[in-house]
Amino acid sequence: MQEAQMSTVPALPDTAALSALDTTRVSAKRRDFLRMLGYGAGAAALGPMLMACGSSNSATAAETLRLQLAADENFWTGVQNLFTLNPAKTFMNIGTAGSMPKLTLDLFDTENRKKAAESGNGYSNLLDLRTAVAPSFGVGADELAFSANTSSGMCHALLGLDWKAGDVVVTTNHEHGGGLTPLNIAKDRYGIEISYIPMPVGNNQTAATYQNLFDERIRALKAQGKRVRAMMWSSPTYKTGTMLPIAELMQVVKTHELISIVDGAHLPGMMAYDYGALGMDFMSGAGHKWQCGPGSTGILIIRNKIRASNPLPLPKWFPVHTSSYSTRERTTTGTETFDIAASVTACGSVHTPMFQALVNACAKWDEIGRKKIETYDLTLSAYLKEKIVERWGIDSLYSPKDDPKLCSALTSFNPFRNKADVKDTTKSGQFVTRLQNEYPQGFIIRNSGFEVIGETAQHYAMRVSTHLWHDANDIDLLVDAMWDLSGKMA
Repeated sequence: MQEAQMSTVPALPDTAALSALDTTRVSAKRRDFLRMLGYGAGAAALGPMLMACGSSNSATAAETLRLQLAADENFWTGVQNLFTLNPAKTFMNIGTAGSMPKLTLDLFDTENRKKAAESGNGYSNLLDLRTAVAPSFGVGADELAFSANTSSGMCHALLGLDWKAGDVVVTTNHEHGGGLTPLNIAKDRYGIEISYIPMPVGNNQTAATYQNLFDERIRALKAQGKRVRAMMWSSPTYKTGTMLPIAELMQVVKTHELISIVDGAHLPGMMAYDYGALGMDFMSGAGHKWQCGPGSTGILIIRNKIRASNPLPLPKWFPVHTSSYSTRERTTTGTETFDIAASVTACGSVHTPMFQALVNACAKWDEIGRKKIETYDLTLSAYLKEKIVERWGIDSLYSPKDDPKLCSALTSFNPFRNKADVKDTTKSGQFVTRLQNEYPQGFIIRNSGFEVIGETAQHYAMRVSTHLWHDANDIDLLVDAMWDLSGKMA
């Protein structure tokens, strides 16, 4: 079974290009990257870069990106000493919190001291900072707001809509509380209804699986006479790391003329997505996770003009936490009527050094290359998934690995030799604690609990995040440690 799984990963199309690289004069991290490519893992994970906006898959183009990254000395030297992470620990929980680069920390300190020295205020909608960042995400400054975090952005998005009693929102049973809380507030306050789709887990899904699940649920609700108004989903889900396919789900949105709300907590800094081309109405992401900005920063995308990617009318929306409000009607064309993102960003005096530091981190990502970072993160994750399959088997994965549209840099799996132990929340928590305390690398990961179709009890899987400061050696050591610990806990 293992050999069959490995055979589904296509071979490198140009091994000569890899062989031509002089590996005797490169950094250890670059050598580890080349080792991952030679291992054969990662080809399937490169697809999201090519297909995020609905383009067709191209293995040759995906491999070209990897070869370009492998040959890019500027990338390897640029990321070598970016961070100030404690060397006594191995931080693999970026899905909860990242780490500011050294230069971003320096700027944060400088701007805080300047603000204190000049008794500065923060009465601003930060248009200059939003203008600097917006092109990196494929939108205009009027569509990119700074929020406090993903949960804050989801509150802005959901509670600002003009809900009517009886409106139905279709979502999943794997959502984060940051989205579910404002959704339930809207339910109790406005009388909306929520329809939850049970999410499949593991490697036996394709992008079409999720597209069909949403489409079929919406059609069934409509057949019952329900007024379906919106879709809300996470890309990726924080529970399993499954990248619910935005382009495919946006096809469902447009077919049924719905409002689209995406919990993209993990997207900024991990994936190089063009949000204007994707066309969702709202995408709320974190600034402090994969984007490695300060805490209490987030990026909220609000569609504010008509594009070919989404020709539907802009939804009626009101700011709910602001000191800036325009009564003008939203545009019906490709040109914005007003700066809607300003109403989210401006709320009294904001702490400007936080967002100056976030913009600095974003600029560093642009300098390194967002596609290169995405390529690196996804290749690490693909390598980890292959290593897990070798030890624990394909059935241990809750994260997909073979459909590139479903892959993210979050990996969720069952580490226990006795598979039923994954339902034991206490034992799952002990695994996380012991992995950090009993192994010299001090591995920091997390667990996450979620529903599994056909099971009465939740599963409490391990979740691992792979990012710029990791390499293949980290993953090898992690897998060895987790395998050893699973044996001790059997």
